[in-house]
Amino acid sequence: MSDSRATSFGAEADNYEAARPDYPFEAVAWMLERLPDGARRLVDVGAGTGKLTRVVAEARDAEVVAVDPDAVMLAKLRDHVPGVPTFVGTAEALPLPDASVDAVVLGQAWHWVDPVAASAEIGRVMRPGGTLGLIWNARDNRVDWVRRLTAIMNASAAEEMLDAGGPTVATPFGEPEAERWEWLRPMTREQLHRMAASRSHLITASEAERDSIRKDMDDLFDELGLEGDATIDVPYVTWAFRALRG
Repeated sequence: MSDSRATSFGAEADNYEAARPDYPFEAVAWMLERLPDGARRLVDVGAGTGKLTRVVAEARDAEVVAVDPDAVMLAKLRDHVPGVPTFVGTAEALPLPDASVDAVVLGQAWHWVDPVAASAEIGRVMRPGGTLGLIWNARDNRVDWVRRLTAIMNASAAEEMLDAGGPTVATPFGEPEAERWEWLRPMTREQLHRMAASRSHLITASEAERDSIRKDMDDLFDELGLEGDATIDVPYVTWAFRALRG
């Protein structure tokens, strides 16, 4: 995770928790459905504020551990998902023993890692037959106003990776399987602004650029008639991938 944007999110941890969408339970359950019944430990890497951690805990009866490079994000996670052990670390350097976990999942995070180094390190801590699960919530840019919003905010590294064909996974994992879910999320103007504020491009942008993006967003929302507490349905696509350790 050498890109400074990858570790910028703690500056907007509250907006990240409030405005980023939750993961559909069905998608998370699908990522983990090939685990054996006796799976004992699951790890959420790049766990952030716990958006994925809490769904994993609901989907499987096993110990869940959270790892993130940002201690500020982990502090928020402990507030929202109490009782989950947290550790500072990255996908390329996990603070876990060899062959100690049954699954590792990453939500909105694999695009920040070195896929070869991360695959090898996750393979080190995972028992044979375990699952690597990768998941992203992405706005559906096939819808005109959503495509215009994305152009204003700038496409994310995740969107660019998904558009290019999806994630790369290396040894000791096999070729990943993929599935997708489409759904709608009602959002207010304020929620859309908070979502934008939680994105790495805005966090690391100059104040002038942030002001320009906010103004262009407001112009679009005015055109859409999105005022006050009114909501607009934001179309999302959840992409999930799972790969088994050899």
